Parts: sequence; C-alpha cells; structure tokens
Amino acid sequence: MWRPCSLAKYAAGRVCKSTTRLDGKTVLITGANTGIGKETALDLAIRGARVIMACRDVEKGEEAAASIRASYPEARVEVRELDLADTCSIRAFAQKFLREVNQLHILINNAGVMMCPYTKTVDGFEMHIGVNHLGHFLLTSLLIGLLKRSAPARIVVVSSLAHNFGWIRFHDLHSQGSYNSGLAYCQSKLANVLFTRELASRLKGTNVTVNSVHPGTVNSDLTRHSTLMTILFTVFSVFLKTPREGAQTSIYCAIAEELHSISGKHFSDCTPAFVAPQGRSAETARRLWDVSCELLGIEWD
Repeated sequence: MWRPCSLAKYAAGRVCKSTTRLDGKTVLITGANTGIGKETALDLAIRGARVIMACRDVEKGEEAAASIRASYPEARVEVRELDLADTCSIRAFAQKFLREVNQLHILINNAGVMMCPYTKTVDGFEMHIGVNHLGHFLLTSLLIGLLKRSAPARIVVVSSLAHNFGWIRFHDLHSQGSYNSGLAYCQSKLANVLFTRELASRLKGTNVTVNSVHPGTVNSDLTRHSTLMTILFTVFSVFLKTPREGAQTSIYCAIAEELHSISGKHFSDCTPAFVAPQGRSAETARRLWDVSCELLGIEWD
C-alpha cells in the first residue's frame, strides 16, 4: 500500500538532469512573475542566460526578479510589460523587443489563465482562447524572424493534460452560445498542442524547434478563479507538484541536448507524452492556424 510520502514523491515527477550552460543566450518567458514561469526563469538564469520576464503586472514581475537575484546574485533578469489579453500590448512589446534585443534563442510561452468567469480580452476574444492561444500565437508570429536568425533556437509551449478533454469548437470558438470555464480552458490547451504541431511542420529546415509540455498538476495560483479548485488544491497540496517541480519539463524542452532536432512533440515529466487523437489531427491544426490568422488580422505562411 502506498503511503502519502510515496505518493508525494511520485507526484513530484522527474527532474531535468541536463548540465547545459546558456552563457550568451537570450531567453524570453511569458508569465514569469509567479509559479512555474518564475522557477523556469531562475533555473535558466543560473545557467547563465539573459532572461527576459514578460509580465502583465510589472510590479509583481519586478518583485519576482528581485527574488531571483536574491537567490542568485549573478542572475541577468529583466522585466518587460506584456498583456496577452491585448493585441496592442503584444505588438508594442514585440516592436520594442525587436528594436532592443539582437538575439532570441529560447521562447517559452508559459503564461495562462484557468477557469475564469466569462470575460473577453480587449479585442473581444473569450479569455482562455484569447490569452492561452491567440495571444501567444501573435507573439510567436512577431518574434519568429528573430528566432530563425538566432538559430539554433527553441520554442516551448506550456499546454496541459487537460487538452485530452478539449475540442476546438469552430462554430463557437469564443463560447458565446454557451460557456463552461473548464471546457473553455481545455479547448485552449488543445489549441496549444495543435499550434505546436502545425508550427513544427512550418519550421522544418529552419533549425528552430517547438514542443509542447504538460507541467503536471502544480500547486500555484492558476486556480484562483475557481473556489472549488482552490479548496481541492489546498486539501490535496501534499500530492501536487511544487512550482519548481512543475517547471522541470519546460526546462528540459528548452535545454536538453538530446532534443536539439526534436520538434512537434508533447512532453510530460521530461519524457514524451500521450497526445489525444484530436490533438494529432493535421486538418484541425491547419484550420485552427487559418482561423487564428484571420481573427488576428495577420498573414503567417
């Protein structure tokens, strides 16, 4: 019979064992002011990278950066404002970034929202699909040229096991007909997996790879919009991953030497993970790509 301590050890998952250094490399992480984003930033900063923390709340971002410097005084971390719920903010961020940063070797699309009450982004997108998918889709499209010029480069997309329960509702992508916060979250996480698949296909031959990850069930503030989930996470916290444990697969996909040519895959606990059938549909991935471009008013071939 498993004891609680054994279960907790199992829940922690694998640790990224790579000793890769990132001296001279530039990393961009969205949502790096808290949770697994902050832990990822700390780890990559310790490896010598210049880490740019893109955060909606700059004040909280600066607090996180100060905490990282306190843990590792030599950390080269900086905070920049980015609101993924506002395409004007995304474009302004990218414009300034491209003007001031000459190289980008690792992009980690980490930020996300979970189980929000029904709300819309500044541009009228349902919040989950707007932030978790469309915001990162636009950001990546604006930075892809720099990533190609900095190759070899990597993109890591933080998805979730929840993609298994998602479907892309093309007839009602923004949940205007009916809304369930859990299903909206699952749809956005499936969109992350499909985006990874299609982008990998389009990046063949560029020496830029992209993979998605499931960080595990992490004890973080991502559940803040759901009272029930907050209570459950509190009660069963001993069985959840810490943010540091949850960051391991993002770190692994960003730096592991054996993944230098691996692209379009999904990982969990630093190993390849199962992808639901709806996440393996090339047709759905292409259609979502086209719909995303149309919604954002961009062309990305």
